[in-house]
Amino acid sequence: MKLKENQSALVLEIDDNGEVEVHVASGDHQGVTASICSAIAQKLMTDGDFQGELMATLDCEDVRA
Repeated sequence: MKLKENQSALVLEIDDNGEVEVHVASGDHQGVTASICSAIAQKLMTDGDFQGELMATLDCEDVRA
């Protein structure tokens, strides 16, 4: 996927150890969208409460599936 200059995206990847890696892809690494994605990526990697909320959401979706 090619991003426009005003677009950014989070890229989630599972490494060889089963750990999630978070990367930011952007058409403009200095722009607002890149800054927002970077802030979300930082929160994903460092905020244990937020990680727990995400995992709880995934657990709920598994039950509904």
